[in-house]
Amino acid sequence: MKSLLLSSVSTIFTGSCFSESLSKVRLVGGAHRCEGRVEVEYNGQWGTVCDDGWDLKDVAVLCRELSCGAANKTLSGALYQPPASEEQRVVIQGVECSGMEDTLAQCKLDDDVFDCSHAEDAGAQCENPDSDQLFIPDDMRLVDGPGRCQGRVEVLHQAQWSTVCKAGWNLQASKVVCRQLGCGRALLTHRCCNKNTQGKGPIWMSKMSCSGREANLQDCPFSHLENNCTHGEDTWMECEDPFELRLVGGDTPCSGRLEVLHKGSWGSVCDDSWGEKEDQVVCKQLGCGKALFLSPRARKSYGPGAGRIWLDDVHCSGKEQSLELCRHRLWGYHDCTHKEDVGVICSDRV
Repeated sequence: MKSLLLSSVSTIFTGSCFSESLSKVRLVGGAHRCEGRVEVEYNGQWGTVCDDGWDLKDVAVLCRELSCGAANKTLSGALYQPPASEEQRVVIQGVECSGMEDTLAQCKLDDDVFDCSHAEDAGAQCENPDSDQLFIPDDMRLVDGPGRCQGRVEVLHQAQWSTVCKAGWNLQASKVVCRQLGCGRALLTHRCCNKNTQGKGPIWMSKMSCSGREANLQDCPFSHLENNCTHGEDTWMECEDPFELRLVGGDTPCSGRLEVLHKGSWGSVCDDSWGEKEDQVVCKQLGCGKALFLSPRARKSYGPGAGRIWLDDVHCSGKEQSLELCRHRLWGYHDCTHKEDVGVICSDRV
């Protein structure tokens, strides 16, 4: 889990030809705010520090400046994700501290960067003084929604699920959750609005600082949330449903009545204009081998569905990798009944 801390640097660099001071320093990409890739702000831009000569004395000064605990390790900054962007400069070539300084600015710094890339970025690990206040979630989920891509946000820690306070959440965190769940883009994030969507038990009192690019929620920086939250402030979020389909009522997962997922609900497909090319796309998408011919009567043998009829007038070339790429009416628009639900049977072998 990444963490980030900003700390003022009040002095001008000594032994350096910098025309202006570096104003801030931070650690990025670590498991907590006191670990990560070393970054400094210079002239309003964040840059990295080369690991030439970087040692535990330098880390000790950095840990002191960030109000962290004792210096533990010198690490490669390239270990921390996401990596430094290509736009970021390597600002400092070398650092030489006695270990007694209060800030990196008081150390001897070499700003003549000539042969250092981001693969040589410096990293640091200090003891985390906040470890008794924060925890890293082991897993997450969305619950009480109409599907797996909508619901109340909950995180798992030490075998216990907790709700998440909206005060510590934003759309960037929602983007990460949608990606982690294999859903589409984040559509909505808000506070739970009624007692039916409120959680029970503990509330996760952490503030997320996601960029929105992380692969998992565990990768986001977080800090302690100074807020007295109640379950009326639980976070609710919605992702765009991925395009999913299934065959139900058959002898195997590769035969049955066709259903597609939309807005968190499974619905059937009308057989208007349906034929072999459409069968081929469905079997291909499901990894079920080749489509087998079905007579109109056989297509009805899996029984009528219930609920919504999501698709009608589907037209495929047979080359599409997903039924989503075929032409069809707008979702939910049709002139069918469930007696016209389409059935498909595949060979079950590629």
